[in-house]
Amino acid sequence: MANVYPFSLSSNSDSSSSSLSSSSSNNNYISSKRETLTVWMKSLVVQGNGCTAYNDKGEIVYRVDNYDKKNNDEVYLMDLQGKVLFTILRKKMWGFCRWEGYRSNSLDSNVDDKPLFRVNKSCNFLGKESCYRLESSAGKSALRILDNHGRLVAEAKIKESSSGVVLGDDILNLVMEIGVDQSLVMALVTVYGLMRHKM
Repeated sequence: MANVYPFSLSSNSDSSSSSLSSSSSNNNYISSKRETLTVWMKSLVVQGNGCTAYNDKGEIVYRVDNYDKKNNDEVYLMDLQGKVLFTILRKKMWGFCRWEGYRSNSLDSNVDDKPLFRVNKSCNFLGKESCYRLESSAGKSALRILDNHGRLVAEAKIKESSSGVVLGDDILNLVMEIGVDQSLVMALVTVYGLMRHKM
């Protein structure tokens, strides 16, 4: 469905990384065990657009509140305290959309910083090898994030209750593997929501 092109934070322009737990990741968000979050593709703000992620204790871990309008060109992924972790910008070029993700400390309006990642819808003319791939299918799996070796990094499925009742297509069960930067995965899930016009 989409290709993700990560960028190193060093001064060179080569894209280099082999997993979502790259050295540029903030260690506070690296999982030491397999983690499961519940992602509700709704904002906590009345008449707002966004999503909210809860841990297994029911505590809010991440949130996206888009106060302006649905499918905005600039969206912020925040933690519970409102600290911006990623700024996601939608860029339109030649009729195509691409999304760029900036870590909170790497986006400054006065500096021409490079994004940490770019997400493009699948296009053959780009001529680059993707390090991560977002896949979506019409079945039970809503989203799969794979690394460049085809290994599963995270998977979001429509959440079901313990008795098997589907809770709605806007409530996802997000499972992240060990050693994954959860904030980066949530940024990619946010881009997925933007691509699908869920936010």
